[in-house]
Amino acid sequence: MDHLSSENLSEQELIRGCLRGSVKCQRALYQQFAGKMYGVCLRYARNSSDAADILQDGFLKVYSKLEQFEHQGSFEGWIRRIMVNTALRAYQKQRFDQETYAYENLPESPVDPDAVSALSEAELLAIIRTLPDGYRAVFNLVAMEGYSHAEAAEQLGIQESTSRSQLTKARRWLSEQIALTNRIVGIEP
Repeated sequence: MDHLSSENLSEQELIRGCLRGSVKCQRALYQQFAGKMYGVCLRYARNSSDAADILQDGFLKVYSKLEQFEHQGSFEGWIRRIMVNTALRAYQKQRFDQETYAYENLPESPVDPDAVSALSEAELLAIIRTLPDGYRAVFNLVAMEGYSHAEAAEQLGIQESTSRSQLTKARRWLSEQIALTNRIVGIEP
């Protein structure tokens, strides 16, 4: 029985195989990129189940749009963009106006850098996932993916000023949650 893996096929061979409809190439492509892309999806999702759904939907889009990949730039970056867009579409129905939680009044006190470094990556990811959906989407696009506020606003169908406001609120929320987490585990600022 022939076992294909992403280790013995080049990226070009995987792409060509997927375009021919090879299930083995599709599986190999998934195995090569699913881990990294799941991490991307998890940042946008509320929980691991939602992230898995986004990942699955994203890969279906990757396979269906593969002929559109122009071999310019990173293939991984192209897949990542599809995953981000899929995650954004998953939460597009939930509007930002539902997220007026009075976080505008959170204290402006900065978080001690040592407090952030005391948290593990998993703890930081868990805190990011507690952000309200709109805050999380803007935070991920601007702070994590490097989008400009204009690009984030266009992606999310909001005003650029709303993107800026959402990012400010997200940072305040994260600061408060990090400080709270550190107080719970006994790390004083």
